[in-house]
Amino acid sequence: MILPIYVYGQPVLRMEAEDITPDYPNLKELLTNMYETMERADGIGLAAPQVGLPIRVVVVNLDVMSDDMPEFKGYRRAFINPYILETAGEMVSMEEGCLSLPGVHESVKRPDKIHVTYLDEEMNKHDEWVEGFLARVMQHEFDHLGGTMFIDHLSSLRKQMIKGKLNNMLKGKARCSYKVKTLK
Repeated sequence: MILPIYVYGQPVLRMEAEDITPDYPNLKELLTNMYETMERADGIGLAAPQVGLPIRVVVVNLDVMSDDMPEFKGYRRAFINPYILETAGEMVSMEEGCLSLPGVHESVKRPDKIHVTYLDEEMNKHDEWVEGFLARVMQHEFDHLGGTMFIDHLSSLRKQMIKGKLNNMLKGKARCSYKVKTLK
């Protein structure tokens, strides 16, 4: 089932998400719905707060990037109760966008290596170092679980330059091809 994606201004996007337990009701169905919602909106990652749920759940599908990045062929994964334990490597700047910020794309600096823990869909624990593009996607999505959005990493000047777009979203004017839930 396609879920509405919550747009900038929705309070759930600024909340600290809660861990879930293995008996979380209808988790498999939620993951299926999140994948379907993300893929219908042409996204590569989606965090539960973006569909209105303040829980620590993220889905990622990088298979769509596999023509340019063959290492992501078949990469489709859920991250349950994920945490970034530490970061390392260089700070790398790359353009990011977000399904909760339609029409906004800005360059964001992030570390290129992260140490993460998470549970997979079968509730198996993982503790690993991740680098490159996947590390960026994970940082972007895991930020949502702490109430942070990529625009929070921008300079004051860049924030000022996108203020009009953000104000339009607050007024319920979000232009995109997928179902959204705005404040108005």
